[in-house]
Amino acid sequence: MEKLLKVEQVAELLQVSKRTIYDWTHAEYIPHYKFRNNVRFKELEIDSWVKKKKKRGRNEYRETLE
Repeated sequence: MEKLLKVEQVAELLQVSKRTIYDWTHAEYIPHYKFRNNVRFKELEIDSWVKKKKKRGRNEYRETLE
């Protein structure tokens, strides 16, 4: 089983505050698991989520049109 990350670890990984992570989980913006009062995250799901948030730059966009 994949080791689950704590809020503090995800906040550090994403370079945001713990409050931001809690806000995102409350809004169901970020993939997470809740066990009673504990929120946990799978690292692979966080990595995938971050990759989906990537915005293409102008040069990447132009290359797809050619």
